[in-house]
Amino acid sequence: MKAALLRAFGNTVGIETVPDPTCPRDGTVIKLEACGVCRSDHHAWVGADPDVALPHIMGHELAGVVAEVGPDCTAFKQGDRVTAPFILGCGTCSDCSAGQPTVCESQDVIGFTFWGAFAEYVAIPHADYNLVHIPEAIGFAEAAGMGCRVTTAWRALSDRGALRPGEWLAVHGSGGVGLSAVLLAKSMGAQVVAVDISDDALDKARALGADAVVNARGGGAPEEIRELTDGGAHVSVDALGIYDTFDASLKSLRKLGRHVQVGMPVGDHATVPLPLLELVYARQLTLHGMRGLGAQGFPALFAKIEAGELNIAQLVTARLPLSGVTDALRAMDGAQQAGVAVITEFDR
Repeated sequence: MKAALLRAFGNTVGIETVPDPTCPRDGTVIKLEACGVCRSDHHAWVGADPDVALPHIMGHELAGVVAEVGPDCTAFKQGDRVTAPFILGCGTCSDCSAGQPTVCESQDVIGFTFWGAFAEYVAIPHADYNLVHIPEAIGFAEAAGMGCRVTTAWRALSDRGALRPGEWLAVHGSGGVGLSAVLLAKSMGAQVVAVDISDDALDKARALGADAVVNARGGGAPEEIRELTDGGAHVSVDALGIYDTFDASLKSLRKLGRHVQVGMPVGDHATVPLPLLELVYARQLTLHGMRGLGAQGFPALFAKIEAGELNIAQLVTARLPLSGVTDALRAMDGAQQAGVAVITEFDR
């Protein structure tokens, strides 16, 4: 099969012919029809993710058709339209049994712990537990575009942040996951202020329904948010994962507010100072960790899309061939990109 094979961190990702994946006994092989290019892929590309060993195939926001089924997989057949969460649970441990595969001790991560979906085919283990049927009303590009960004934002708001109608949400970082949070929060009846240093990203956030936008380039975003929201956001999301957005997210919250850490902190941002007395203790803030959504959480999100409450197609702003992976990753070296790039051609 053709694949975008990473042989050196930060370098051009060449298109090479590699062996087709082997179908697990309890899994499937998926023929890719679409795959999103995510900031997490950028972390892998630059060598910031310790799970990635070279040579490597990245890509974890997948959508496609079942091409092969293992003998122990019973819930899927050839030709099924499917997607999968980027974190794959073992399906049998106590965490998976409780519906929490994102903390499974034996988890696999597509495109990180094993070869991913920047290729014509990808293998998915424990398919009965991890695969998700894509409704006919949702296209492959849209399903891939929602990838880990929409699904992660959905769990961040509906579960971890417990966002309620009428509350204010502050979104720090208006890239793919941040814009997903804007779109979802509006469908949940919340009020949203989007924050970024890119005017293009903020324009996109406003187009998706943000009630207010704040350019953080000059500093002072927390103060502006607290003034706009009459005391601070009820829920705030760090959608980028750097110290500046983490700090601004905490400082933009009102008393008893809830911070959700969605962006993955890497490098120097993995350990940061925390104003424990001033914010967490005095304001009685709550801090929530957040990483992915299990397959069991997809149906509720798909139902909102099928009911017309969400237009996921708005998030997909670029469709690329497989050979466009490097350019898409390099575009993430700077500011957040406004929207989601999706690979839709895998033969070149």
